[in-house]
Amino acid sequence: MKKQLLSGLVAAAVLGTMALPVSAQNIAIVNGKAIPKERAEVLKQQLVRSGRPLTPEVEGQIKDELVTREVFMQEAQKRGLETSGDFKVQMELARQTILIRELFMDFQKNNPVTDEEVKAEYDKFVAANSGKEYKASHILIEKEADAKAAIAAINKGAKFEEIAKKQSKDPGSGANGGAMDWANPSSYVSEFTEAMIKLEKGKMTQTPVKSQFGYHIIRLDDVRQAELPKLEDVKPQVAQQLQQQKLAKYQEELRSKAKVE
Repeated sequence: MKKQLLSGLVAAAVLGTMALPVSAQNIAIVNGKAIPKERAEVLKQQLVRSGRPLTPEVEGQIKDELVTREVFMQEAQKRGLETSGDFKVQMELARQTILIRELFMDFQKNNPVTDEEVKAEYDKFVAANSGKEYKASHILIEKEADAKAAIAAINKGAKFEEIAKKQSKDPGSGANGGAMDWANPSSYVSEFTEAMIKLEKGKMTQTPVKSQFGYHIIRLDDVRQAELPKLEDVKPQVAQQLQQQKLAKYQEELRSKAKVE
């Protein structure tokens, strides 16, 4: 377990640090060859970036891992494996991966998401989701005649929930007796929304509502003011999303400017 703990991270970081100069301080000497302290420092930085705690035990594991890898690398060099074509191709791919990662990290460092950007994005979310939320149930039926028959049966005393379980084409809500979660009215197709918001609480549409999915029988179960999270509660997620959007835009800009023949 000790040898494998950092294997994935070390594999990438060691490839990127083989050419580091030997400093006056080395973490170990293996068969007369020094393992520079800088190599271990790079691994520590990798762990910190990934959110791992840098404990004395982990530092010891880093040293042990680097020593073990140096032993293996020396043996591979003795066998001339680093001169093979396959090795050179893999090294080039690894170099590209590490360099591209550093490029993106440099971009994020120099283009941080500001508090103003987070606030603006949150305000857009609030504007799009404020107001009322609706909790509705529906039965989705393929044919209009069948939908009308279902409405008539419910009006005569049949259970809405039972008909939904037996006839609804919507497998998710149908299995729950037609019940759906709280949602902003904009979450539904326009025909569904228009019919739903006209209903009184507890009432059901008396004619089937046609949409691209079929014919809906809609019952409005409840209405409430939208309950939105506070900015401070979602700020990290919003910032992360904006950072990803910035990075994606940067990547697209670089790709669009490149001359590919």
